[in-house]
Amino acid sequence: MNRLSLLAATAIAVVAAAPAFAADLPARAAAPYTKAPGIVQAAYDWSGFYIGINGGWGTSDINWNLDGFGDEGSHHASGGTVGGQIGYRWQMASWVFGLEAQGNWADFKGSNISLIDLVSTNESKIDSFGLFTGQIGYAWDRALVYVKGGAAVTDNKFTSTTPGVGFDTTNETRWGATVGVGFEYAFAPSWSLGFEYDHLFMGNNDVVSNAGFIADHIKEDVDIFTARVNYKFGGPVVARY
Repeated sequence: MNRLSLLAATAIAVVAAAPAFAADLPARAAAPYTKAPGIVQAAYDWSGFYIGINGGWGTSDINWNLDGFGDEGSHHASGGTVGGQIGYRWQMASWVFGLEAQGNWADFKGSNISLIDLVSTNESKIDSFGLFTGQIGYAWDRALVYVKGGAAVTDNKFTSTTPGVGFDTTNETRWGATVGVGFEYAFAPSWSLGFEYDHLFMGNNDVVSNAGFIADHIKEDVDIFTARVNYKFGGPVVARY
C-alpha cells in the first residue's frame, strides 16, 4: 500500500469513529434553577405607644337602700361622656397585648321617688370615671379585636330632696373592677378607629352625708359604650414573607 492509500484509509477510520466518540461525551450540564425571591407583604404592626380620644354614652344602675328601713328604689343614671386614653401595645405573631389608662368626664344622672316615704327624691350623678386595664387581642393585619379588664374608679354625687324640708348632698369616690371588649381598625399608617363596651362593677357601699339625711347602702353598676380614635407612635408596618 502506498503512502497515499494509507492516508486515505486513516481518514476513513477517523470519520467512522467520530459518532461513537461523540456518544461517549458527557451530556452538557443543565443551567442551575434559581428560585425567584419571595414577595414581601407589608403587615400592620400594633406595637408601640398610642394616645387618643373617645366619646359616647353610658348608663348606671343605682339602688338606694336606707339603713334600718329597707329599699328606697332604683333608677338609671345615664348621659354622655368624653375623654382620653393612653397606652402601650406589643404584638407577638397575631397576638396583641397592652396596658391602658383612660379618664373621662361624664354626665350620667337619674332619680327616683323614695319607696320609704313616697315624697323624697333620690338623685345620683356620675361626674367622671377612670379605667386602668390590661388587654389581650388578636389581629388580622389592620383589624384588631380585644378583651380588657382591670380597675375602675367613679366620682359620684348623691342628693336627697324632701319637699318642705330641704335637700342634702354628698360626694363619693368609689373603686371597683371593669371588663370590656373592643374592635379597632387602622385606617391610616398611624391612625385607628375603634368601638368599645365596658361594664364597671362598682359594688355596694355605705354612703352617709354630713347632715345625715343620706345614710344608705348604694349599689352601682355602669355600662359604657364609646367610639375611639387613636394615634400610634412609631413605624406602622413590618415586613412579613
